[in-house]
Amino acid sequence: MFLSKLKTIVLALSVTIMAVSLISFPQESFEASTRGLKMWWEIVFPSLLPFFIISEMLIGFGVVRFIGVLLEPLMRPLFGVPGVGGFVWAMGMASGYPSGAKLSARLRQEGQLSRIEAERLVSFTNSSNPLFIFGAVSIGFFGNVHLGAMLAVAHYLGNISVGLLMRFYGRNEELRDGSEKNRSIRAAFSALHQTRIKDNRPIGKLLGDAVMSSIQTLLMIGGFIILFSVINKLLFNLHITAFLAQLFNMFLGVMGMTENLSLPFISGLFEITLGSQMTSQVKDATLMQQAMITSFVLAFSGFSVQAQVASILAQTDIRFQPFFFARIVHGFFASFYSLILWNPVYVRFFGSENTSNAVVASGILDGGNRLAEVHQAIAAAGPLVTIAALCIYVFLLWQRIYSSEKK
Repeated sequence: MFLSKLKTIVLALSVTIMAVSLISFPQESFEASTRGLKMWWEIVFPSLLPFFIISEMLIGFGVVRFIGVLLEPLMRPLFGVPGVGGFVWAMGMASGYPSGAKLSARLRQEGQLSRIEAERLVSFTNSSNPLFIFGAVSIGFFGNVHLGAMLAVAHYLGNISVGLLMRFYGRNEELRDGSEKNRSIRAAFSALHQTRIKDNRPIGKLLGDAVMSSIQTLLMIGGFIILFSVINKLLFNLHITAFLAQLFNMFLGVMGMTENLSLPFISGLFEITLGSQMTSQVKDATLMQQAMITSFVLAFSGFSVQAQVASILAQTDIRFQPFFFARIVHGFFASFYSLILWNPVYVRFFGSENTSNAVVASGILDGGNRLAEVHQAIAAAGPLVTIAALCIYVFLLWQRIYSSEKK
């Protein structure tokens, strides 16, 4: 009872302080809000919308069930999740957070995952996409496409390591099915057909539902991005970020890093874009130190993304605590891989002119440059895509309201 009352007081006090801060710093709050809106408007919405819609349709048509039957022998022994986890993993890496959480929650609602399996899956399928790593971070902030390869390797290796570790999570709670399952191509096609028959929505209805659900999720994501952009700015103006950075200085000193990285690190815990940008601007830090801090920030994914995930998971019985634990572990894994792979990967391939590695390095750089070009193209066309999608959403919403009233 005491803890419940204390929680109420803390929450009420926090919201009150935030409201007073908004009034005290109106210009800074407006600029931060505009910055968050610009990020959602130009990049997040147009880049995630196609993945969300296609994912919903693949689930409805049974393709995900088909993939799940085929990938069961791989995903179950490695990560302790059904084969459908392979689809979520691939889509999470391609589209970025919070896609993994949305798809895991969707499959949990479909009954294709148990709660423990969903909690394992969501812990390692939320990652940054290559477009953001190469386009925004490595080229946009650091002006160094070479660094993108290093960050991507550390990030995705860390993700795999988290998945392998979370395989042991919840083993005592898990209900085991000892029966042998048929995993042939015929069984996969049978599962695909049965799923499509079970979901008997017409194609038009399924497509409309996919668009509506995807845009509603993206509107929620946009709200969180704007909110945490403002919170991060207010914490900076209230000198709370600087205070937390002072506490972190001792740890950086032990690690042999400059204390100037503490403020970008704390900022990155709230919002990854700002944290990565501030890290790239620290002049007295080595590139390896900047890569380690940026790797942790990307893996931790920031309280902004975590709030988005928490909101998505709240629609199911999936618990948030395992996901939060996995983000901390992923941060340490990614930083560790950045440290131990710096010489064999970055220095060897990109640190000096080495003709024996020229072909490999050239391939990685070409891929990174193409991803950066795609990122820039999305940013340029993003507002038009967002406006068009929102107009379609309003039309579909009006149509459904009109149809319900007519009935």
